[in-house]
Amino acid sequence: MKTILVADDNEANRELVTIILEREGYRVIGAANGREALDLFQQQKPDLVLLDIHMPEMNGYDAVRAMRAQSPVRVLPMVALTASAMPGDSDEAMSHGFDAYLAKPYEISTVIALVKQMLNDPSEY
Repeated sequence: MKTILVADDNEANRELVTIILEREGYRVIGAANGREALDLFQQQKPDLVLLDIHMPEMNGYDAVRAMRAQSPVRVLPMVALTASAMPGDSDEAMSHGFDAYLAKPYEISTVIALVKQMLNDPSEY
């Protein structure tokens, strides 16, 4: 079973993504901020990371940089989940080390398809 780390300071958003992914058969671990996400990343070794960009204690940009620095040889997909949907935000996220970018609000089917794509899971995407 693949493990996905979901980090979002908005509990409702985090719970929604958790429910969606658990129904798809994934194991989900949640973090309320970037620092907690980094700790869970080190302890749990997830297969995919979904990070909000704007979080307290450590933002998503700093968290993804720290995660990349700790696993430079490990190919680990990281997706930015954010309410920032201005022109250039996607490029900025990619320049900080994210592999994909998903602006809120998002469709459930879009989240599922992106997760399956990032994990190379061909079922139903």
